[in-house]
Amino acid sequence: MTVHHYLATCPAGVGVMLAQELRALGAEEPVERPVGVSFSGDLALAYRVCLWSRLANRVILLLSRAEVDGADGLYQIVSDINWRIHLTEKSTFMVDFSGRASWMRNAQFGAQKIKDAVVDQFRAAGLGRPSVDLKLPDVRITARLAKGQVTLGIDLSGDSLHRRGYRLEGGLAPLKENVAAAALWAADWPSRARAGEVLIDPMCGSGTFVIEAAEIAIGVAPGRRRDFSFQKLKSFDPKAFKTILKDQKLITRLELNLFGYDRDNGAIKNSIKNAELANVSHITNFESQSISDLSPLSSQCGLVIFNPPYGGRIGDKKILYALYAKIGMVLKAKFNGWRVGLITADGSLAK
Repeated sequence: MTVHHYLATCPAGVGVMLAQELRALGAEEPVERPVGVSFSGDLALAYRVCLWSRLANRVILLLSRAEVDGADGLYQIVSDINWRIHLTEKSTFMVDFSGRASWMRNAQFGAQKIKDAVVDQFRAAGLGRPSVDLKLPDVRITARLAKGQVTLGIDLSGDSLHRRGYRLEGGLAPLKENVAAAALWAADWPSRARAGEVLIDPMCGSGTFVIEAAEIAIGVAPGRRRDFSFQKLKSFDPKAFKTILKDQKLITRLELNLFGYDRDNGAIKNSIKNAELANVSHITNFESQSISDLSPLSSQCGLVIFNPPYGGRIGDKKILYALYAKIGMVLKAKFNGWRVGLITADGSLAK
């Protein structure tokens, strides 16, 4: 077994939870970093993380980390990597470069240097050159320059992993799926789901919280509806990936109580469509209802979790103070003993 080193990127504040998730998926030595979590394992582990991680944005196969002091040095570091392990002459690729240095005019200059080194390696071997595709490349090479050190890798994900493939209708300010999953994790939803607790999102928008909660409860892989960039790599092992795809043990739950409400009928229609695409419509419930009419459907306690507007993209702040006050009054009056999860970027509104 060949051990590789990886970096899983994630939203700010999610690193601790992502490290726990990666460890549960079999990752070796997960360590929280400023941009995500580094870990080690074989290629099959990387496939499993791409398929199963609910919290990561991307999974990067790390190829090199080295000190660099100029454009020629960057070219040499890239040339020292055997790109023919991963790309073929027919592969398309792009370079995603970030960072700056005194010797580099801009990120485009750095990306061009890396592209030249990759292409020249194929030419030197008497092979045709892979071509650049900035829109839908087979392979996305990542390069990050910081404090005189360049880190090179290959993005195994393709589209960001938060794009599960079920949300065609997102509403005005859609909550990213992995952010919703992180909030559910922080609210201890996995264990609450196993205990059969109720979940309510009183401002469900496109239904993301309810759908993510349903997928967690029944134990399906969040990436099961999508493709990944690693499937286009020369080094791709289809047999290993097929084995991982089969390793989904569906948990049958006939009494899941997952509810999404919104006063906007259009949002409810979108939520229902998204739940159908996610194949969880049989265990989710969406209805049009204002926050004032919210109430538990039984004496059983559970989790209320939601992402109300906070003025950044939707709503006037003066109006929002009244809305948050209404939310507080409803929860205090009707949801004694429940756990509440709230996402907001405005602490004064949350107070």
